[in-house]
Amino acid sequence: MNSIKTGLMAIALLLSVTAATAQIKNTKTETVKIFGNCGMCETNIEKAGSLNKVAMVDWNKDSKMATITYDAKKTNSDEILKRIALAGYDNEKFLAPVDVYDNLHGCCQYDREAKLAVTTEESKTEMNHDNHSNHTEVATLDKQEVNQLKTVFDNYFLLKDALVKSDGVSASAVSKDMLVSLNDVKMNELSMDVHMVWMKVMKDLKTESNIISETQDVKKQRSSFTTLSKNMYELIKAAKYESPVYYQFCPMANGGKGANWLSKENAVKNPYYGSQMMTCGKTVETIK
Repeated sequence: MNSIKTGLMAIALLLSVTAATAQIKNTKTETVKIFGNCGMCETNIEKAGSLNKVAMVDWNKDSKMATITYDAKKTNSDEILKRIALAGYDNEKFLAPVDVYDNLHGCCQYDREAKLAVTTEESKTEMNHDNHSNHTEVATLDKQEVNQLKTVFDNYFLLKDALVKSDGVSASAVSKDMLVSLNDVKMNELSMDVHMVWMKVMKDLKTESNIISETQDVKKQRSSFTTLSKNMYELIKAAKYESPVYYQFCPMANGGKGANWLSKENAVKNPYYGSQMMTCGKTVETIK
């Protein structure tokens, strides 16, 4: 009886996977190795890599092999494997961040066979050794990364300036522009280290930008700006900016809990209080 139930469950699962795969257009299928241990790992890996009507991941805990089916016009295996690495699982191309791996459930902490992650600089060196003409391609990708994130950062600084002036109308308008620039970021043009941070902060950046854009109430905008600044800090630390950026802190903001923001100027101009306490705060870090 149990064997019949197991067989029926297997058939139901197969039909479910087949139906989900059928919804994906321009399909391309690859088989890759992803490290993990158990059923919980299987759930996490497949959830991290799969996207509705775009990508489907089917991982086998015994063989450690995954079948990845995706819409080749909308994504690629690298993007899928980066998401899985960000969820804590090493694979053929990318290593999971150490802190994410360390936070996996005990039964999910597989033996890490890979010892070193391939860094952006190492990739550039290999490309240059293979073919000097690839130098132009690498430089182009770096420039694309800087340019698209620069627009995001510039909109953030304009938002900060609007809040310094307590101008809710301008803050709302700039946030709409920032939301557009966030949506325009092409993940496949980001280097691995920046991509990992981007995947971590992207959702919150868009959420807070949207909240600020939908109101002209400066108090509400400043509340969302606290979280926005925290996530923007992580992104700009990884991607850098064309000039030094000053990470500043006001101990009075956020109901006395304190709050940070980013500025292109070392001189403090407080976006949480404006003219009420313009110089309240200090620079706690310079990002170069």
